Amino acid sequence: MNIKVRAPGSCGELVQGTLGGVNFLITCPINWYSEAEASIGGTDTPVSKPKVVKAVNQTLQYLGSSLSIGINITSDLPEGKGMASSSADISAACQATAIAVTGRMLTCDEVADIALDIEPTDGIFFPGITMIDHIKGTIRRVLGQPPPIYIAVFDAGGEVDTLAFNNRQDLARLNQEKAARVSQAADLVIRGIRTGDASLVGKGATISALANQSILYKPCLETLIHLAESFGAVGVCAAHSGTVIGVLFDAGKMKRHTECVNAICSICKEVTYLKTVELIAGGLEIIGVTEISGREKRYGYA
Repeated sequence: MNIKVRAPGSCGELVQGTLGGVNFLITCPINWYSEAEASIGGTDTPVSKPKVVKAVNQTLQYLGSSLSIGINITSDLPEGKGMASSSADISAACQATAIAVTGRMLTCDEVADIALDIEPTDGIFFPGITMIDHIKGTIRRVLGQPPPIYIAVFDAGGEVDTLAFNNRQDLARLNQEKAARVSQAADLVIRGIRTGDASLVGKGATISALANQSILYKPCLETLIHLAESFGAVGVCAAHSGTVIGVLFDAGKMKRHTECVNAICSICKEVTYLKTVELIAGGLEIIGVTEISGREKRYGYA
């Protein structure tokens, strides 16, 4: 059986930091994907993606299977940018492997357990917008569906190694210093998700992005925020352990989107515009299958 599963990437996080000393992030899934195709008896392995190989092997071990699985990864998510490229690859590979071997879908928690054993993980494979402890998995809370928001994605350049970032000796102290602002940001975003208010999501994301400047500085962020607000954007999100910055627009108020992008490109020479995407509900989706009977093509809350 050949199974193809896709996972969304992210535009950084809506919020990231610590609450009560526990690491967490609030996901920012977007319609920019990684796809994993699994085939029983296949020999293709993504040698350039050792984390994917490890994900497949650990999934087979978890399932108690000795079958040979070939995996092919297709993705145009930039790596090292804080766009959950590894989390998308790993989660899609885990799910495709499990379905190919057993004909059943792993739960979100099963995927999370495997992924967290490999590296700190984004929760983009959970449904909706999710709060997750990306280090140990102690928090796994689906917050709800996102309001209609489009995100203009900019890259501040360079790459960030997720493992190295999370092993920084000063990270716990710096997270504690910004904890009050992160708590405020999380409250706003959670309320925005619950009420469908894009402006609250934008306000919370902006607070979190600014609070993270002491940990991973983004050039031109303050200027970019000012420009975004002047063109009607509801806020700005950032990759807290990456290089991307997102300008958030209420989907019903996109009239000045192009002007905003052009102004940022003209004034903020340190950043590069990538493209505009949509904030979506997270989750893994089966997009290709040779044989699977009586099963949902998408899994989420159930």
